[in-house]
Amino acid sequence: MQKIPLSVCNLQGDGYHILLKVELFDKTFHMVVDTGASKTVLDRDMLLQSGIAETAFQHTDVLSTGLGTNSMQSHILDLPYLKIGPWHTKNLQVAVLDLSAINYAYEQMNFPKVVGVLGGDVLMQFGAVINYKTKTLQLNERKRRQTGEKATPKR
Repeated sequence: MQKIPLSVCNLQGDGYHILLKVELFDKTFHMVVDTGASKTVLDRDMLLQSGIAETAFQHTDVLSTGLGTNSMQSHILDLPYLKIGPWHTKNLQVAVLDLSAINYAYEQMNFPKVVGVLGGDVLMQFGAVINYKTKTLQLNERKRRQTGEKATPKR
């Protein structure tokens, strides 16, 4: 299990957000840890500004909910890797959305812009443990079997 340092940001008395540093496409970004988000999401504009070609985004007819709307157009991106501190995974499929409202709010509070949201898909699959006291996130190096899955019999 890998321990990853976190930053806990006070949202001016309106709760807290957890931020961590990630590496994508050989660049370092900040990302929000969101246990309530079902899927990991990246910001379309930040990806484009970082040199990712728009042709890398796969169109989907799925409209995303949350982030103040339930009609946001989304795309899919296959990440070759995601690195968070000493932890990494390969071939991760993420959603791509317009997160400009989040980045605008962060800018108003003098927080760094974020490339996206680390969601429940990664947190659940890799057995995440968030420790607010030590300000760390722990992730397993291998995916966990999901609830209801049967173990593959050994031969």
